[in-house]
Amino acid sequence: MDHSEGTSKSVSRRTVALVAPLYNEEAVAPLLIREIEAFREAHPEVVEVILVDDGSRDGTAEKVRALTAGKSGYVLLQFSRNFGHQIAITAGMEFVTADAAIIMDADLQDPLSVAAKMIDKWREGYDVVYGLREEREGETVFKRATAWLFYRFFNHMTDVQAPRDTGDFRLVSRPVLDAYRRLGESQPFVRGLIAWLGFEQTGIRYRRPPRAAGRPKYSFRKSLRLAVDSITSFSQKPLWYAIGVGMTIALLSMVGIAWALLQKYAFGGVVPGWTSLIFAAFFFGGVQLFFLGVTGAYLARVYEEVKGRPRYLLRDVWRSNGDSGDAPA
Repeated sequence: MDHSEGTSKSVSRRTVALVAPLYNEEAVAPLLIREIEAFREAHPEVVEVILVDDGSRDGTAEKVRALTAGKSGYVLLQFSRNFGHQIAITAGMEFVTADAAIIMDADLQDPLSVAAKMIDKWREGYDVVYGLREEREGETVFKRATAWLFYRFFNHMTDVQAPRDTGDFRLVSRPVLDAYRRLGESQPFVRGLIAWLGFEQTGIRYRRPPRAAGRPKYSFRKSLRLAVDSITSFSQKPLWYAIGVGMTIALLSMVGIAWALLQKYAFGGVVPGWTSLIFAAFFFGGVQLFFLGVTGAYLARVYEEVKGRPRYLLRDVWRSNGDSGDAPA
């Protein structure tokens, strides 16, 4: 066990940062900054606001600069292109210098009133305080159902018991931030990795309101890709299931062959049912292709990791007080 960073109980618990990824959020930026400033007036411990522009194609970055110029503690990270939501969160966490960070979405679906309760729990000694969604307003039945299924499937398929019905909205302490920075995965699943890290964790239930403005950025395709990435990054069970299914099919095939030979040579019958055989061939061909895809997903992750490319590239680091800065060491 590594004791070089000390215990989480002995670290400072005075200052807090807010971390929010942005992607084409020009419409919501004024509301976001207004809510953050109101929250900071009531909570002076929030000394940093790290906003990560994930390759926006609208005027998000320019709007943020105009709204925060001269205000204290704002840092705008601009990616060279769109690297993805999870990478944007990771970059923001790496820039935090405060004693804790609250990860939130920019669309104000993560209420800052809940963030205040997270800070209280953090001061009680918890290192991770996550938001538990009791209600998800403004979302379709299909999206709520697939989200419900995902967390239960993830916990079944992996050894990491991530909190159910949560997103990335959570507070993480300085020991968690430091431990997370030591992880070098090129395609991180943030909430899964934070659960994997351990530390003292607790949840706060809240009602998730609809977006304040703009449109949702997570399409079904992106959500599905995130789900596949999360499973393949934490579990080998799909590969073992593939082996089990393959052995079962092979065993059943041998039994079928033995039965067919017995029918032909012992009882003199002819095996009927060419149509059923064709459908069976299609079925097992589909099973083979599916598990070939599972294997390919793992190989793709290995390929991404071994290339050794940086997880993101910054085009600019802008600070509201006029100071310039680069990525933290």
